[in-house]
Amino acid sequence: MEPEVVNSEMLLPQNFSFKKVQMGDKYPKGHARGRHWKHLKQILQAENYQSYPTDEPNYLNIETPPSMYPSKKFCDITGFEAPYMDPRTNLRYANPEVFKRVRMLPNEHVQRYLSLRNAAVILR
Repeated sequence: MEPEVVNSEMLLPQNFSFKKVQMGDKYPKGHARGRHWKHLKQILQAENYQSYPTDEPNYLNIETPPSMYPSKKFCDITGFEAPYMDPRTNLRYANPEVFKRVRMLPNEHVQRYLSLRNAAVILR
């Protein structure tokens, strides 16, 4: 910058209210960053779950009933959510472009895709 600009006595605020604060300004080196996340193993060690009664629910013995909602179905080719299923090959697909690919697959590839999700059947 030019020396006149640097030496001028303009009063500018150090931080603008609309400017996003950088992480380095917010937490200088050596200062804590606030929240530290604990893994399940650390929680279990800290809480000493062995001393709790066995009938009291905790992280080790919690059980849940099966879901009331139907399981989601995913496309066998792309992995996206699949609202459709090809009746000829029984492969699930996400959109028409994938359907075109499914119809072009050879029979052994279809069988491999079906075996990946444990739904292998003998196609005619």
